[in-house]
Amino acid sequence: MNDTVRHLQLPLSEDEARSLTLGEAVTVSGLIFTGRSRFHIRAIEEDVVPPIDFAQVNCFFHVGPVMSEGSEGWEVVSIEPTSSIRFERYGGAVVRKLGLRTLIGKTTMGPETARALREVGGVHLTKFGVCGNLLRRQVRRVVEVHFLEELGKTEATWVMEVERFGPFFVDMDAQGRNYFTDLDAVGRERLEAVYEELGIPADFSYTEVNP
Repeated sequence: MNDTVRHLQLPLSEDEARSLTLGEAVTVSGLIFTGRSRFHIRAIEEDVVPPIDFAQVNCFFHVGPVMSEGSEGWEVVSIEPTSSIRFERYGGAVVRKLGLRTLIGKTTMGPETARALREVGGVHLTKFGVCGNLLRRQVRRVVEVHFLEELGKTEATWVMEVERFGPFFVDMDAQGRNYFTDLDAVGRERLEAVYEELGIPADFSYTEVNP
């Protein structure tokens, strides 16, 4: 992973998305929107999406934020990203439907989302070294919320303005590559040599535990 942090301004353009490299550390500034399972299911199975201009708000943050309503409006208590791989079933379809350039979450996503990001020119960013309580400080304001009464605070779609939000790193690039898939391939290539160095027999196998 690269040590230098690149600061991105949202909405991300296709050219800038395609210029990002695997492992590159970035922050984002501008407008983002949130969503979890219900967002994906409703968008694809029910054709229900919030009235957002996704050309201008094209950064999707996989999170169910902890929110508090005070005298001056809504405030973020914590905004810890959830695991993006949970949404792989719908991920590619959502990217294509909304023309998304940026996904942010924890962990990574699978091959169908990778294909969609390659087609539209988008990336997936994953968290490292920063918790939700710290990320909340980078939220400048809550712009609007959709489907709050219907879905509740966790599954509602929040639009927020963030500044130097992150850092995250590029784990899926706009060429369809995946940082963790590549890392796993390197590990598998080196496994035989590691076993030999540690004196582990070549025919060694792990114990299988039946549930």
